[in-house]
Amino acid sequence: MRVFPSIEDMREHARRRVPKPFFDYADAGSYSQQTLRANRADLERILLRQRVMVDVDRRDTRAAILGEAVPVPLALGPIGLGGMMHGDGEIHACRAAQAAGIPYTLSTMSINAIEDVAEAVDKPFWFQLYVMRDRGFMRELLQRAQAARCSALMLTVDLQVLGQRHCDVRNGLTVPPRMSVRNVIDILSKPAWAWSILNGRRKTFGNLAGHVKGMDGVASLSQWISNQFDPSLSWKDIDWIRSLWPGKLILKGILDADDARLAVKAGATAISVSNHGGRQLDGAPSAISALPRVVQAVGSDIEVLFDSGVRTGADILRALALGARACIIGRAYIYGLGAGGEAGVARAIEILQKELDVTMALCGVQTIGEVDRRVLAGGIEHG
Repeated sequence: MRVFPSIEDMREHARRRVPKPFFDYADAGSYSQQTLRANRADLERILLRQRVMVDVDRRDTRAAILGEAVPVPLALGPIGLGGMMHGDGEIHACRAAQAAGIPYTLSTMSINAIEDVAEAVDKPFWFQLYVMRDRGFMRELLQRAQAARCSALMLTVDLQVLGQRHCDVRNGLTVPPRMSVRNVIDILSKPAWAWSILNGRRKTFGNLAGHVKGMDGVASLSQWISNQFDPSLSWKDIDWIRSLWPGKLILKGILDADDARLAVKAGATAISVSNHGGRQLDGAPSAISALPRVVQAVGSDIEVLFDSGVRTGADILRALALGARACIIGRAYIYGLGAGGEAGVARAIEILQKELDVTMALCGVQTIGEVDRRVLAGGIEHG
């Protein structure tokens, strides 16, 4: 994996290794992908302030997330169908994160089930939950997450309806993949991927199969999922979830200052400033442009995390400078998973930590606690 010097290199290798429907599912955004592009463009517009003749010999990237010490202010976010980028993908990603000492978040729409991951790792991980129409199934998921000793619950709040991703429609994405001639040729051209999937524990949504009554088949599960996202989602649902989940609660998908204030009132432990990686409301502001307004709105009342668009260690520094406590990555590590399984995820984390360390040095700071707007040189009006 050391042949990959950057996340972009891992992305290109994953593109060649993973069948197109699953690569595009992870890589693309919704509709015209305007917000997806803005996430990257606005981060890159923020200029860093180069400092010289500053003693940066003893740099330290250590930080804390939700009260837990981490070697770098980074967590792995939830990725649906992670196990279709590489067999047992969620297990591999969780192991890599725990070896690096950072949190991993398992998606509700994972291929490996909660129990699969819990059996395969030594430490607790985070679990991500969607608000579904079937509240009984939600209750069961929360009970299973507690039984697995999940240390935090991440509630995704920006998916009350599903934004259309044109790539998925064009690719006819299903799980397992639809056996069109094109898909068969694509899979046959990627034997390493196919071997990893064949040897994986599961081939469909592990958290759902066997738990949704009368819906063990792939087609029936997919139909059930499409009807389950709940457009009636409201802040009252947070109260209900709080009554069932006494632990740490992260609300993921906050982009507006008023919503951030409501999250504080709802008793969330943390929020993640996010536009779902450009996969939901196309035309929404980039996450980095929303971050300063959210931080200003909540002050120190709640822990503010950041996701959507992070690809480099310099991006992490930019987000920290604008008030985030830590960054959550999705695509940046899923490219590593597609490129090389657990070793690929480990390499992605290593790349980001190293880039953050070097960027801190060149900006004249030694510790994460020193990072604030003074490390920025311009372009903040875009972010």
